[in-house]
Amino acid sequence: MSQTPMLTTPEERVAMFQQLFSDTIPHNKALGIKVLAIARGLASMQIDWRKEFVGNPETGVLAGGPLTAMLDSCCGMAVATMLREPKPFATLDLRIDYAKPAVPGKPVIAEAECYRITRSVAFTRAFAHQGDPKDPVAAAAGTFMLGTKGEVTRAQAMGKELAK
Repeated sequence: MSQTPMLTTPEERVAMFQQLFSDTIPHNKALGIKVLAIARGLASMQIDWRKEFVGNPETGVLAGGPLTAMLDSCCGMAVATMLREPKPFATLDLRIDYAKPAVPGKPVIAEAECYRITRSVAFTRAFAHQGDPKDPVAAAAGTFMLGTKGEVTRAQAMGKELAK
C-alpha cells in the first residue's frame, strides 16, 4: 500500500475521507453521502433528501434504508479513525432506533463516535438529525469486528494518519 500524505487541515481530512468513504464505495456514492467532519474517534456525514429515497410517497418521508446505510458508514468511518495500525474490519452488529420521521425535503446529518476499541471489536454510537442533535430522527449503536479476512482498504488505513 502506498504512503498517504500527512493530513494537516480539517478540510484536507474531510476531502480525503470523502474520496475514500463516499466517492469510491459504490453504494455510498449512489446515495450521495457527503462527509462533513472527521476527527479521531468522530465522524459526521450528510444525505440529501431525494425522491428516489422516499419510503412513503403519500408523506414524502425518507425510507429507513438510506439512513441505515449512512449511519453504518459514519460509524465505520469513526472506527477507521481509531486504528493505529491498518487492519480490515466489518460491521458485526448495527441497531437502529427510529425516533421520528425525517422531515421531507430536508437533508439528514449523521454524527458518530467510536467510544471504545479492543483488540478485536470496536464500539460505536451515532445519531441522525436534521439540524438539532438534541432532536434525533434515529439513534444507532454498532459494533465492528476488527482484523477480518481480506485486504486493508485505504479508508481503513486512515486512522494512523489521524493518530499522528
